[in-house]
Amino acid sequence: MAGSESAGPSQPWGELLALAQDETGERALLERLLGLWCATHGAAAAALYADRRGSVEQVAVVGSGLPVMLDSAALLQAEPGRLRLPGGWLLFSPPGSVRGGGDPLLLLFASALKSARLRHELKEQQFQVNYRVVELEALYDVGLAVAGTLDLNRLSEEILLRAVSLLDARRGALYILEDGRYRQEGTFGGEAGRWFAADDPALAVFLGGGEEAPSDLLPGARYLLGVPILFENSPRGLLAVGDKESRRGVGPFLPGDRRTLGLFANQAAIALENARLHLRALEQERLEREMHVAAEIQRRILPKEALQVPGFQLAGWNRPAREVGGDYFDMFPTRGGRVGLVVGDVSGKGIPAALMVFTLHSALRLLLDQTEFGPPLLERLNRHILESSTPNKFITMLIAEMNPRTSTLRFINAGHNSGFLVRAHRGGNGGNGKVDELPSSGVPLGLLPNGRYQMRETTLDPGDLLCIYSDGITEAESPSEEEFGNDRLTGVLRRHREAPLADVLEAIRQAVGEHTQGRPQGDDQTIVLLRRDPV
Repeated sequence: MAGSESAGPSQPWGELLALAQDETGERALLERLLGLWCATHGAAAAALYADRRGSVEQVAVVGSGLPVMLDSAALLQAEPGRLRLPGGWLLFSPPGSVRGGGDPLLLLFASALKSARLRHELKEQQFQVNYRVVELEALYDVGLAVAGTLDLNRLSEEILLRAVSLLDARRGALYILEDGRYRQEGTFGGEAGRWFAADDPALAVFLGGGEEAPSDLLPGARYLLGVPILFENSPRGLLAVGDKESRRGVGPFLPGDRRTLGLFANQAAIALENARLHLRALEQERLEREMHVAAEIQRRILPKEALQVPGFQLAGWNRPAREVGGDYFDMFPTRGGRVGLVVGDVSGKGIPAALMVFTLHSALRLLLDQTEFGPPLLERLNRHILESSTPNKFITMLIAEMNPRTSTLRFINAGHNSGFLVRAHRGGNGGNGKVDELPSSGVPLGLLPNGRYQMRETTLDPGDLLCIYSDGITEAESPSEEEFGNDRLTGVLRRHREAPLADVLEAIRQAVGEHTQGRPQGDDQTIVLLRRDPV
């Protein structure tokens, strides 16, 4: 009897030892321990639970009627009896008066819960490692796909679709920063706000990790996640996703999702910057082509060579500050064998000024066929320029008509620089010559609707030299910001008044260049010269 009594109690422990040695029999071991505990305490069912971030998860159970998982609040209100253990709980039914102290099985339960917690943490870590590998592979694939296009519209669609796919989101929106606000570039799965101010406080908190987003960011979405799109620490846009999908439906985003979306936003920022630079390069190329065409057209409307007029010499020169400019000059035959000369200066530079030059050229040529030279010609031209230009555009112009038979010169100056007429031998200056001015006698074209103009007349004597120019000559500045000025120009004209006109032009260009000492040309430069042959 003594031998059988000792064998009886030792049999469960031998069974438990065998289960403990079996690596796959852990749950069976716990269930056997729970069975022994129920037999000892008269319980019909018992279950062991491990703590899991605000809830408890069932590790092993014997009997029926006990829940698989409970949150902490429900646990405290559960009907079964319960015992608190290190790292978990023991629930049993029917509830009764059970003491925890002195029962060696409770120590085994506590040890099992500790082992369960360690296994769970290892499993979580392994999951995170595997998830990280998958995440990096996905980010790499996504990065290649996003970087594969330079078309900004296609790229925006690709970024948005990849973002919602990467985060298992139902909703998404992409915004690009422009002129101090985030402009909606695209949406997925529903409507989104059209734009947000870059300094919106609520948006700043949300992008910094806050849970509350502006109400109209993704209307109707329960859970939102957003990150800024930064390039070299400078904001370029923002990316927002909403309502993460899972097997249990829509839920909040995981803590690691912000990091994933942030990494993807970094790749998107580089792709967007490349697309923006590509778009800018294409735009620059287009502008350069248009500028080249405009420059070619402008070269064609300017005289290719000087008119040949017996008894007179003519020359013209133009150098725009950019590829195209706002200066205009022309020399052309008019009625009765007379010769027309004109220098005009459009306000502004570049393409807009060049367009006004084209308008001036065509309108002037058309009106000259219909109207005699004189104030009515300028009045009609003024009305045309006023009607065909923007309010901030106007043209100064000096136009003259010379009669070779009489050597008379009639001129009208519409707000332009005074022309200079260098006399050959007059005034008792020992041949240095006197300088007469062709002053302004009216307002610039396109400035006032009822502009009035006065025509004046002078005579060219043998050897006299006429110079009509634009302010790009006299206003050219030295490094100390001193203008070239009228005195320097008239000094060059007097010194070279008898030289061939090509040499006079070269002398002016050289004098201006020496004065500016290599400073960039600030304005268009134009010169027209007319000299009567000496006797």
